[in-house]
Amino acid sequence: MKLIVAIVHDDDAQMLMDSLRENRFSVTKLASSGGFLRLGNTTLICGVDDDKVDDLVKIIEQEAKSRTQLAPIAPGLFKTVQVPIEVKVGGATIFVLDVDQFIKL
Repeated sequence: MKLIVAIVHDDDAQMLMDSLRENRFSVTKLASSGGFLRLGNTTLICGVDDDKVDDLVKIIEQEAKSRTQLAPIAPGLFKTVQVPIEVKVGGATIFVLDVDQFIKL
């Protein structure tokens, strides 16, 4: 069994969760923050059998595509210039961890 931890952009989280559920994956959403320019992100965790990892990763790839968007400069970087900059958002950071034991009560 594996534990999948996926960090995705907030805008992608709901569609990704819906798609995972449609494909019969259980998913838990954890609110999280951080990253470049403090753009919102969501951490999703899923426990899956080893043979389902590739299927789950493919769904994440389909729903959490990277793209560019304009974002305001973080406060304090440039006090005199408040020009939005183009940044890459979306995509996913995925961790696949071995699970020694799974207990559901």
